[in-house]
Amino acid sequence: MSNTVSAPPNARFTKAQRLLTPSSFREVFDAPERKLHQSHLMAFVRSNHCEQPRVGMAITKRKVPTAVTRNLIKRHVREQFRIKASHLENKDIVFIVKKSMKQLNNKEIINEINNIFKKIEKK
Repeated sequence: MSNTVSAPPNARFTKAQRLLTPSSFREVFDAPERKLHQSHLMAFVRSNHCEQPRVGMAITKRKVPTAVTRNLIKRHVREQFRIKASHLENKDIVFIVKKSMKQLNNKEIINEINNIFKKIEKK
């Protein structure tokens, strides 16, 4: 039996929960309310005027050279966001990779993502 937290039955990751435009990303990068650090990941957090939290990812080829690994990180971020979205305030969150995650396994990646979401939930 796994020890993961189950999502509410209606938890979905919709298009409205994504940061889509460069201007949306720029707003978060230019004036973040908080910057949350983990050893490999960093998140910029800013309040938004939508009715729900939104997430975006800026994962570069320079930090994560293979597309398989970049997509894996994105899938994990989206899944953890989907599970935690009902507990988050109306915030825009942008994840970036600080250093290579090649040596991390899936459990460690999920742990770093969850630590960031826990810090967001506390405030």
